[in-house]
Amino acid sequence: MAASMKFLESLFSLAGKTAVITGGSSGIGREMAAALGQAGAQVILLARRQQPLSDAVHDFKKLGIEAHAFPCDVRDTDALAATAAAIEQQLGGVPDILINAAGVNHRPPMDQLTLGDWQATMAANLTAPFLLGQAWGPRMARRGSGRIVNIASQQAFRAFGNSGAYGASKGGLVSLTRSQAEAWSADGVLCNAVAPGMVRTPMTEAAVFGDDGGARAQAHARRTMTGRNGVPGDFAGVAVYLASEASAAVTGQTIFVDGGYSAT
Repeated sequence: MAASMKFLESLFSLAGKTAVITGGSSGIGREMAAALGQAGAQVILLARRQQPLSDAVHDFKKLGIEAHAFPCDVRDTDALAATAAAIEQQLGGVPDILINAAGVNHRPPMDQLTLGDWQATMAANLTAPFLLGQAWGPRMARRGSGRIVNIASQQAFRAFGNSGAYGASKGGLVSLTRSQAEAWSADGVLCNAVAPGMVRTPMTEAAVFGDDGGARAQAHARRTMTGRNGVPGDFAGVAVYLASEASAAVTGQTIFVDGGYSAT
């Protein structure tokens, strides 16, 4: 037993690591942050609203996780730069792990999509991951190690009910992930994306799991191979895998965590 535990720790332990998670106060981001923290990392959460951040930090500390919160609207480039600098000051350098989970999902019909919808979506879903990558990726590379994980979407690969700006932003994020991987992987910074299926989160609650008696949610569940929609906890394992030594030869990839949704 001792030998097996030592082996698992050598693969998956994040002790001594620091992780920044945007969108870390709810949904997939929160579950990923909790997983990284329970694997030993110090976690730093970025999100717009103070109360959910405070709630997450409180809950994480009860699990023995060292957690800190930085309120920030990632769409505000000046605020994002200031927050990144504040995080560096607290850490005394750049983080070991960056997970970009913050996002917005404005999905009006294409012919009703406004410039404001487009700009807000791109700012949160694509520009913020680009800016944080530019801030920390090169210095992770100079250090010789780092992990970047971007949360993509099925809509990066297929049109999907008014994909509009959201689909375009997530398609761009998949391409950004490959570009980051090409730039920094030789220096130890591995960059990957995760593509969820239909997951019940605050973002999808009204659009999919709302007041239609569950018909839309059931239709999505039938498209999976597992027969169910996703839950945020499904992303704990892949977060630890991509952040740890277990994924030492994995970079530039998009990993689908969708119960087989994308394979049907």
